[in-house]
Amino acid sequence: MKKIKLATIFMLAGLLPNSAIMAQSKTSTKNIGENSSAQVHYRKVVANGQNIFYREAGPAGAPTILLLHGYPTSSHMFRALIPMLSSKYHVLAPDLPGFGYSDAPDRTKFAYTFDNIAKTMQSFVDGLALKRFAIYVFDYGAPTGFRLALANPEKITGIISQNGNAYVEGLSTGWKPIQKYWEHETKENRDALRTFVTPEGTKFQYFTGVEDTTMVAPESYTLDQHFLDRPESTEIQLDLLKDYKTNVALYPKFQEYFRTYKPKLLAVWGDKDPFFLPPGAEAYKRDIPDAIVKFYNTGHFALETHVREIGNEILNFLAVLPK
Repeated sequence: MKKIKLATIFMLAGLLPNSAIMAQSKTSTKNIGENSSAQVHYRKVVANGQNIFYREAGPAGAPTILLLHGYPTSSHMFRALIPMLSSKYHVLAPDLPGFGYSDAPDRTKFAYTFDNIAKTMQSFVDGLALKRFAIYVFDYGAPTGFRLALANPEKITGIISQNGNAYVEGLSTGWKPIQKYWEHETKENRDALRTFVTPEGTKFQYFTGVEDTTMVAPESYTLDQHFLDRPESTEIQLDLLKDYKTNVALYPKFQEYFRTYKPKLLAVWGDKDPFFLPPGAEAYKRDIPDAIVKFYNTGHFALETHVREIGNEILNFLAVLPK
């Protein structure tokens, strides 16, 4: 009784949150303690000579899902999805080289190409001895993950594509200045892309197409911009924008993989994405007729506004995948 009164006094003084009072009122340790599978561990492993940061959660012996982020973010984008998946699945979410808390080596020492990023993720997969896993691919994570699928078809149990494109019809007119740089690699065309790495450019990606922008957590785009503002980061990102043309060139190979192996595929798509259009999601059904395609009234970073809906779709999808 004394403890409850003391806690109430602290709460009124603003020194103790209501959640602490609630925890004190429960006698079961099961209610108080967190499920260990929901706890996220923050680790690093050397892959392709780089320190790769990753988030890990869920039972080690459970089916694995590899979450691959895109531009300009990191594994932080999965912060709300991981707890939803980790009660039943082993979840791994690395930061790609040059992003987040992974190494961002000098451009003279590391080639910032999608082939090399995929090579690093292959080393990550091999280093953690992953035998079978599903992949969640988003934005840059799509050409990275699809390269992994091409190289390891026997390992892939299923694919979740969240605004992860593999078809030319999925490219919006927002790609025109980038495509201009692909065609003519001049300083003028490269400099024209520098707006992509500005705070305004980052917020554009987060807010465009979002009906209620108050649902976008400010730490998301703030953290992304923190990493974009590091020395040399702008040039690294411009190198990757230049190399993105190799992904488009590989679209036919990715599509051949889809037709040949018919992997289970779920496309969950923000239909107001300014870069990757809904036809890019629908196109998966052309090569994988049984693909599931779901659209959400939101933009590029669909997890910011629709994580619960998307998470439930993913759980339903993962439940029927081969082990």
